[in-house]
Amino acid sequence: MLAIHEVATITSKGQITLPKSIRQVLGVNFGGKVAFDMLGPQVIVTRVDDEPHTDPAIEGFLALLEKGIASGQQLSTLPQGLAQAMLELIQQPVDLGADIDGDVAL
Repeated sequence: MLAIHEVATITSKGQITLPKSIRQVLGVNFGGKVAFDMLGPQVIVTRVDDEPHTDPAIEGFLALLEKGIASGQQLSTLPQGLAQAMLELIQQPVDLGADIDGDVAL
């Protein structure tokens, strides 16, 4: 079993820099994700491969939507104005790097 001992300092924001040797062994780089698991007094760090983001509120909504579609109940067409506005918006290019106007709460 590979044994590496590295020390990282916690910043005032509670952040650490994962030491280079640990990043190399885990095979993670900028933008990579790691998971922290507590096992008694130890923290286990593992690489995360494309773990999908889950949101309980969205999952509940999607489950309700799926149930409605499967049963054929409460289905209707979109109002014509909304459908037209959506079609017009998908024709416009989107700049994913643009600043967001207004407040955003995550």
